[in-house]
Parts: sequence; C-alpha cells; structure tokens
Amino acid sequence: MAFLSLFLVIYLCLASSVLCQVSEFISIDCGSPGNYTDPSTGLGWVSDTGIMNHGKSVAVENPSGYSMQYERRRDFPIDNKKYCYTLRTQERRRYLVRATFLYGDQGNEDAYPKFEMYLDATEWATVTIFDASRVYVYEVIIRAPSSSIDVCICCATTGSPFISTLELRPLNLSMYATNFEDNFFLKVAARVNFGAPSKDVVRYPDDPYDRIWESDLDQRQNFLVDKAPGTERINTTKNVDIRTREYPPVKVMQTAVVGTEGVLSYRLNLEGFPANARAYAYFAEIENLGPNETRKFKLQQPYIPDYSNAVVNIAENANGSCRLYEPSYMNVTLNFVLSFSFVKTHDSTRGPLLSAIEISKYQVIAAKTDWKDVTVLTAICSMSAESAWANEGGDPCVPAHWEWITCSSTIPPRITKIQNVKGQIPSELNNMEELTELWLDGNFFSGQLPDMSNMINLRIVHLENNKLSGPLPSALGSLPNLQELYIQNNSFTGEIPPALLTRKVIFR
Repeated sequence: MAFLSLFLVIYLCLASSVLCQVSEFISIDCGSPGNYTDPSTGLGWVSDTGIMNHGKSVAVENPSGYSMQYERRRDFPIDNKKYCYTLRTQERRRYLVRATFLYGDQGNEDAYPKFEMYLDATEWATVTIFDASRVYVYEVIIRAPSSSIDVCICCATTGSPFISTLELRPLNLSMYATNFEDNFFLKVAARVNFGAPSKDVVRYPDDPYDRIWESDLDQRQNFLVDKAPGTERINTTKNVDIRTREYPPVKVMQTAVVGTEGVLSYRLNLEGFPANARAYAYFAEIENLGPNETRKFKLQQPYIPDYSNAVVNIAENANGSCRLYEPSYMNVTLNFVLSFSFVKTHDSTRGPLLSAIEISKYQVIAAKTDWKDVTVLTAICSMSAESAWANEGGDPCVPAHWEWITCSSTIPPRITKIQNVKGQIPSELNNMEELTELWLDGNFFSGQLPDMSNMINLRIVHLENNKLSGPLPSALGSLPNLQELYIQNNSFTGEIPPALLTRKVIFR
C-alpha cells in the first residue's frame, strides 16, 4: 500500500509538471486570420495579427495536405529592415524555439526565397527554399538570457522573406544542460526515431515537450543512406522507463533498428557542419534475450577516443530491459558528412541496437548592443510608443540597425548616431559614451537639456528647432571632441558656457 501511494505521488507530480509545460507553450500561426485549437494535438494556436504589424498574409498552395498551420504564411517586404517577433521567457530557463517555413506555390516569384533568421543578435539560419512543397524546420535549444527573446527575419537575397509558424516550448529541469550555455546555444541538426512504423513524425502529445522526432523512413537525399545489410526493425508494446535526463518519448523508445549481421551503420549530412556538437544516442533493450544471450557493441565510426573504446551493454547500463540508456557525447567535432556505425563485440550473441539519436551544433551567441545604450533607446521609444519608428523591434544594431540610429562595428555594438526622433530627451542619454553624432533637431523636444558630461566622443550635436528650455549645461564646453553645436530656435536661458565661445566649435 505504501508503494502504491508513493507511485501515485510520483505520477501526479510528473503529470502536473507536463500540464504546466503545455500551459506555457507559445504557438504562433503566422498569417492566420484568427486563433484556433488544432484538433490533432489539442494545442491552441494564436494568429500573429496582433503581434506582427508588418508584412502580409498569403494563402499557400498546400498539395501535401499539411496541418492547419500551413494554410497561410506571412510575407515580409524585400528591403534592408528586420522583422521581429518578441517571445516572453523566464530568464535562465531552457527552451526549445522552433520556426517553420512552407512556401507552397511559387506564384509570380522569379526565384525561391533565400533569407536570414536571427535569434536576438545571433544568426540562427540561412533559410533557403529548394522545394516549395516541403516544410523546413529549424530548432534551437537555449537558456533564456532575459525575460524575452527576439526572432527576426531579414536580409533576403532572392524572393520575399516569410515565415509559417513560430513556437516556444519550455523544457523541464536540467534537460539539455551544457557547460557552455552562457556562450553557446544548441542548434538542432538531427533528431531521428529509428524503427518507426511510418513516415509520420513523433511530437506532442506523445512527446510532452513537443520535440519533433523524424522517422527513419522519411527518405530524402543524403539522409540516413548507406544502411548496413541485415538491418531490421523491431518494436514492443511494453512500457519503457524513460526517466533519465532528456526524457525521450516512450513511443520513440518502443521502436528500434537492429544490426542482425553485427553492424548498424548510416550516413547523413549535417547542415552547418563541420562543427563542435553535442550528440545523444538512445537505447533500450526491447527484445527478450535468453539466459545465455547478450547484446554488446561499440561505436566504431566516427572514432572518438573517449567513447569508441567503451562497450555498450544496454541491459547492464540501464539496469534492466525496457529501461532507457542515453549516453551523450558532450563536445565532439563532427563533419558535414557524418557516417556512424556500431559493431557488436566478439562475445556478443546479438547485434547492435539503436532507438534514436539527437545531434546539435554549438552555435556561438553573438553580443547584443551594449545594455547602457539600449536603456537610452528604450527610454526614447517609451515616450513615443505609438510611433512606427519606436516599434522596429529586435536588437537595435544587429542584424540591421534601426532606421534612426547608426551603430559601431565593435563587440558589443555601440550607438554612434541618433537622429529624427521625438519626445523628451531622457537623462539616460549621458550613459552613451560612444555616441559621436546627436541629431535631434526639429522634433518638438521640451524641458531642459540633460547632463551630457560623460559623452566624451560627441562631435556633432543638433538640437535646433525644438522647445528646449533652461540653461545650457556647462559641461558642453568641456566635451573634448565637440566640433559642431546647433541650438537655435529653442527657449534656452542664462549664459553660454565660456568654453564654447573660446574653442573652435561651430556654434549657432
């Protein structure tokens, strides 16, 4: 009775955790006219109509019969701007972020689209459409750096940039934790379900974290080719205990491939490689082995010194059958063309077995615009929240700078020029030490000019044709690089700082 009570407590805790995860899902159908619930998953999807004010909704020719999310897409203008979705996150929590793209009919386009996608200031992917009827899926696993992240579409070289869906999935506890997550995120290159009964992917509700597990039956160029002779598919209806760190879905672990002739091998291309990667292999002994039978094997290819000499004995490693064993290769260098093979040991009676793999590239996180500069820009934008210029979104400088600023090429980027904005001049302006040009003329600014003593790199200041009042700060005369100061047509009072009159400053 005590054991049953303990089991119920554990089950209820797990169920509660999963329900909490689902309630925090963000699922955006880009271009959809309204919100809805997907009947196949029970997940709610929201339209981006109230989220994205740019671009247009376009109907998609959908010959393959994909789900509701691919009936429309959102197209963006072909220009040098970026178009960003802001997703709310919990700082330092891990998330799976997924963007998908189905182009459909080419229509009047001369060429299929090719454009860039960024997560904050980091280049996530170059999206290149080769097959208009294919859904292109891009996933990253991140530890949220703040209370929100930005996913931005930009920089088209051919065709119109677009997006079909954008999803945010919170992960549980220490899933996908790495020693490098302050400086890298994981860009998913492959996640494969071996022994799958069909070409269908496995995802929510079978995977409570809504990861997409591709079927090994999904035949396409350079994906799981060069299969070893004697490879057979097996499955079980027994429950598989998946309570380890990464929690692959039970449905995935109930199938596998086995190398009946002693070898299990495949070849696949990894987009964005060669690179350093984190790789996972998932095993569970789902066959009934006799008393004198064993399944022992090694990783033969690629040869990784710390791992290839280890013998995998699933039942022993996992402490029993139908239990998950998930060795991870924390930091390995993999080539663009990955050939991998497992080979049984001489004393093994059964060939190697594999249920699933995951491979993710370590993507360096790029520096965002200096936080002190962002604080100033945020203050300026908040004073004109309804203006289009105050709602460009994303990082101010990367990958394309906002129209009313100019940025340095330093790391991190700094603001070097502000022009053509409205509102009041915030006191935080004094934090922008790298600013060289300040163009605030003709903007109906009012109030006093804030302290600017820290802005030692200022060369040009245009404040004319506003409604500024009060005295000119004496610190203006001590700015070492000031060459040009225009203040006419304001309501300044008091004396002009003497240093401005004795230096070679163009002063009007």
